[in-house]
Amino acid sequence: MRLRPVNLATSNKKPPGFPLSQSRSLIVDLLRHGEPEGGDILRGRINPVLTELGWQQMRAAASLDVSFSATANTPHWDTVISSPLLRCREFAERAASAAETSCRIEEQWQEIDYGDWDGMPLNQWRQEAADQFRAFRQDLAALAPPNGEEFMSFKARILAAWQSIGDRQGSSHVLVVTHGGVMRVVLPTVLGMPLNRSFPLDIPFACLSRIKLTWAGGKVSASLIFHNGAAYRQANELS
Repeated sequence: MRLRPVNLATSNKKPPGFPLSQSRSLIVDLLRHGEPEGGDILRGRINPVLTELGWQQMRAAASLDVSFSATANTPHWDTVISSPLLRCREFAERAASAAETSCRIEEQWQEIDYGDWDGMPLNQWRQEAADQFRAFRQDLAALAPPNGEEFMSFKARILAAWQSIGDRQGSSHVLVVTHGGVMRVVLPTVLGMPLNRSFPLDIPFACLSRIKLTWAGGKVSASLIFHNGAAYRQANELS
């Protein structure tokens, strides 16, 4: 089901080189990395590579064959952007090669810096971070990993990266290979959902979500076309 577009900008800010009177659209695919090495730990800036299963998950999400070549079902990306972390970057470079385009590595798209929590077993982290997450439900500023990146700074960084997507000229279909925390900022923003109420939004490994941006009348709107589309497709192929 296609969701009703949500206005993301009501100002008259003009993207560089783009007349406000002109209409256009852009498809953006957000792809979370596959399963990384390390087991059930919290991953922010630590830099594990994908497991074999993680590579399989990513190939399936992008509809690439076993040699990482494009198939009839592979989207026609003309721009590929990636977090610099290996669990994203290594696959993004192969996806860009399959799409016969370059891979742009952009620092803004990396995961939040969890500081002292980074690499911690998830069970331990849930205990240590419980008080902050209870407060986070009332106040976004309450989430501040010790010696890490405050959530408000993370949010500002990701929304600036998201805004910059629309400033790109000559692109019609962009792939961004990134992280679960990043998608948990962008997707609720598109849907008009409070960022501290997004916990029911499932964003598994290799989650592929598609957003359509449309510029018209000096405003930009966004529609979520599908969420976790690869898993949905695979489930229907098996049913």
